Amino acid sequence: QVQLVESGGGLVQAGGSLRLSCAVSGRTTSSFAMGWFRQAPGKEREFVATISWSGAGTYYADSVKGRFTISKDNAKNTVYLQMNNLKPEDTAVYYCAAKEYYPSAREYEYNYWGQGTQVTVSS
Repeated sequence: QVQLVESGGGLVQAGGSLRLSCAVSGRTTSSFAMGWFRQAPGKEREFVATISWSGAGTYYADSVKGRFTISKDNAKNTVYLQMNNLKPEDTAVYYCAAKEYYPSAREYEYNYWGQGTQVTVSS
């Protein structure tokens, strides 16, 4: 059974940084494309970033481009989201998700989801 567990969330001031981790068990990440999504209070869940199974391809939402970096370490079965220059509007629950091979910004294409980790950015 595939399980995803996020960690690394917390409270940070605007302009600060956080690194989220998503540990995958039950299957190797080398066959998965991974994605990060987020859901702010009162809003729908939205795409943040995705990375291909090889790690060679990455794609970002316009709102985080240039500030966030997604990466994966297949040897550790872990995917990361480095978040720099955080803004109050980045406050949300962040979820990692996995799907077969090819990256996607479409939430419905992902088969496996973590439980989420809270990120709060104060102004």
